[in-house]
Amino acid sequence: MKFLLITLITHLPDPVTGQRRSTTDRFREVVDTAVLAEELGFDGYGVGERHEHPFISSSPPVVLSHIAARTSTIRLFTAVTTLSLLDPVRAYEDYATLDHLSDGRLELIIGKGNGAAQAQLFHVTAEDQWDRNREGYELFRRLWREEKVTWSGRYRPSLTEAETWPRPLQQPIRVWHGSATSRDSVDLAARYGDPLFSANVTNPIEPYAELIRYYRERWSHYGHDPADALVGAGTAGFYVARTSQEAIERYRPIFDARLATFQRLGVPPVFATLEDALDRSSMLVGSPQQLVDKVLRYHEQFGHEVIHLQADHDGLTDKQHRESLELFQAEVAPVLRRQIPSRPFRAPVTAATTA
Repeated sequence: MKFLLITLITHLPDPVTGQRRSTTDRFREVVDTAVLAEELGFDGYGVGERHEHPFISSSPPVVLSHIAARTSTIRLFTAVTTLSLLDPVRAYEDYATLDHLSDGRLELIIGKGNGAAQAQLFHVTAEDQWDRNREGYELFRRLWREEKVTWSGRYRPSLTEAETWPRPLQQPIRVWHGSATSRDSVDLAARYGDPLFSANVTNPIEPYAELIRYYRERWSHYGHDPADALVGAGTAGFYVARTSQEAIERYRPIFDARLATFQRLGVPPVFATLEDALDRSSMLVGSPQQLVDKVLRYHEQFGHEVIHLQADHDGLTDKQHRESLELFQAEVAPVLRRQIPSRPFRAPVTAATTA
């Protein structure tokens, strides 16, 4: 199994202390955590894309470029690239550039995105966001693979023998399709033989497991070898300690603060108590053995090879955050790597491999 840390770069007061870092310090924290993730042996680090408060993750390629300069081996993920909002040509230019700056360590997770700000800022609505995502991906895919593209569509001006620069380093790049609820996104991934990354965050396991089963059905329908299907999945929260009692005691104020945020925003929580969330959600909070058991239980339903963990401190001190990540890599990751085989990620591209 492979392990990613992912952040949406929320910019909120610390749920325990009530203090909020400056915007500059929050970005520095994100980059420093990526450096720590590489140091500790995580396989990837992902930065989301959102365009509304309380997120400051509106420009993933900029953040990931800075992380690329501070790291050398860890895979760099977008989580997700909202192609429904972006001009595919401009997105291609940004990410082809990042592909070179990262020595070919880039992996994209694309999705249609969500949030009320989309309609206000980009004039993308619930009615057209899926079609925009599909069209954007189909053009982006061609731009990455073809030196000259002639194309016409609904949501951007047509192209005639268009050339885009720079040409990418990875050919092709691997593109995951992020999905929480959309069968359309799942079908698009299966049609093109691309991997699926299930959000697996908000709800209990059942709807996510159903989508993954649908992905595998559509994968076979489009004529792909079932053995080649690749699935990743998210987690709703993360903290590991030596004992379950310690983990729950430390995580409870974090969970309570999350519930208070939901209440303030008028969003009904799916899991009303921490105990309910630990039982029915993908949250990984507990002792090392509890985390192993839960991931294996979910793997029975998902067959996934990759999972993401929460990258942010989320109410933990720097010391607590680092200790949790270290304990995960020391006692959880090795067991899961042995018990759940996974295909390797690409190694960074070096001068020797491109000569």
